[in-house]
Amino acid sequence: MGVETAMPSARPSRARFATPGSAYFSTLLTLMGAVVILSNIGASKGVIIGPLVTDGGFFLFPLAYILGDVISEVYGLKAARRSIITTFALAIFAVVCFWIMIQLPAAEFYDGQEALERTLGPVWQIVLASGLGFLVGQLTNSWVLVRLKERFGERGLIGRLVGSSGVGELLDTVIFCSVAAPVLGIADAGTFLNYVVVGFVYKTAVEVLFVPVTALVIRWFKKVEPGYNVEPTQP
Repeated sequence: MGVETAMPSARPSRARFATPGSAYFSTLLTLMGAVVILSNIGASKGVIIGPLVTDGGFFLFPLAYILGDVISEVYGLKAARRSIITTFALAIFAVVCFWIMIQLPAAEFYDGQEALERTLGPVWQIVLASGLGFLVGQLTNSWVLVRLKERFGERGLIGRLVGSSGVGELLDTVIFCSVAAPVLGIADAGTFLNYVVVGFVYKTAVEVLFVPVTALVIRWFKKVEPGYNVEPTQP
């Protein structure tokens, strides 16, 4: 009778996720909300840098996806959905507050009413554009990232960060630009195409550029989050 040799299983380890009940998750959620609200305000300003057409929130919004990647990878799809919906609700709340601020009767000595209306008035349209893009893009990004993790385990972090971000940013950019372009005064097809391409390439490039940093942040959270390093229960 031959001696049987135990062969290592080629099946990847089961995906692990931390429980989103710690102060770390709350901090990430707060940062995401602040970034999205500020980027929505900045997006009401059209910006031209050389031949490139963009908006005033271009330097902020990629950070929301980086934070989304961290939440999805460390806490899982359910926590990611929670953070996305909460952030969207906060953006809506900000729009309501801006509307109330504009409608309040201005004091006689206040000479900034027109500027306030010009700056914050279009924000609800930007939030509509951003919210639709954010919901579809972020949910897709999180779904792809988590599914890849469930398939391959802890291996391939860089690959799933890049792949999920590319899919999410494409959907986000197309939806956002389609709704926001009329608000910014973009009317012709050439300028609109420029706006979409620049937005997608820029945001995706920023995320790819920061992937090593994002990976380091994710590994740090995995070390400090209670329960993450506990072996998952095997089916």
